[in-house]
Amino acid sequence: MNLTDPISNALTVIRNGSMARKIKVDIPFSKMTEEIFNIFKREKYIKDFKFLDDKKQGALRVYLKYTRDEEPVIKGLARISKPSLRIYVKKDKIPKVLGGLGMAVISTSRGIVTDTQAREMHTGGEVLCYVW
Repeated sequence: MNLTDPISNALTVIRNGSMARKIKVDIPFSKMTEEIFNIFKREKYIKDFKFLDDKKQGALRVYLKYTRDEEPVIKGLARISKPSLRIYVKKDKIPKVLGGLGMAVISTSRGIVTDTQAREMHTGGEVLCYVW
């Protein structure tokens, strides 16, 4: 299956899986989504993820995280920059999601980073998504 936007597909699968209280979801592999999930894991939005080899493209199995009350840790996901409309920000215009309670994922010339890391590096880039 050829996906036009693998990032929005991955975010949709995560959103639907957490609303359905799934323990794990499988997402088609891409290097960009792997980097985004590295950030999600580091920032404790997901438990873990691993690569599944299916002798074709491969898949990422993402283990979702829930609170003690069985509420999803990820309350919301939003795809900002789309293939049809790219959204770029300069280093002094990096957005804060929910006043700093959420996180923006930004693709910079130094790799895919969070909004906080981009501010520390004094670099802008393409705003991929918001998570809160």
